[in-house]
Amino acid sequence: MKVARLSAPLAVCLAFFYAVPAQAQQANMTFFVTSVGPGKGADLGGLAGADQYCQQLAAAAGAGAKAWRAYLSTQGNGAVNARDRIGKGPWVNAKGVTIAKDVAELHGANNLTKQTVLNEKGEVTNGRGDTPNRHDILTGSQPDGTAFAGSDDRTCKNYSSSTQGAVMVGHSDRQGLRDDDASRSWNSSHPSRGPDGGCSQADLRSTGGDGLFYCFASN
Repeated sequence: MKVARLSAPLAVCLAFFYAVPAQAQQANMTFFVTSVGPGKGADLGGLAGADQYCQQLAAAAGAGAKAWRAYLSTQGNGAVNARDRIGKGPWVNAKGVTIAKDVAELHGANNLTKQTVLNEKGEVTNGRGDTPNRHDILTGSQPDGTAFAGSDDRTCKNYSSSTQGAVMVGHSDRQGLRDDDASRSWNSSHPSRGPDGGCSQADLRSTGGDGLFYCFASN
């Protein structure tokens, strides 16, 4: 039996035909979770480094024309609230699905689920029950998107430490060890911990993370 083979030019045309709609859809996205972290645990190079990383991933996905900001809060003098960094919304994922229409809905009855919290490539992030689990997302934030007060480190020294400290994480799949508000929280589930001090890549992986964080188009 003869198997029909596509000519090289036709194969290229078909590949382009199927790639264009996906790329066009990603160009319209205004929210994603990073597909991979910078690789230094919770040391993201501060807010500036995290924003730059969001911009870099967005550009690679065809959405670099927007101004991207990391959903991260900081502590101490001049503390910054994550909710104040990300614009007004609405926000849609790489498949065009709206995850929240504004800041109030984002921190209330939003549409963030394992199936809608997509990375910049339009892929679902591993969650509880998957191997490896990567659902711990760095936020350094309280449930309402504001910064933590007090002396307890919840930002790994404002995203500059890959050893000592702790960072608050949320669960991208809205699942945890218990059926409670913290386990179901997308942005404020528990602080990191681990043998290296709480902020290394190994520490983050030990509790079900990988140094990932959320990115929002602020304009």
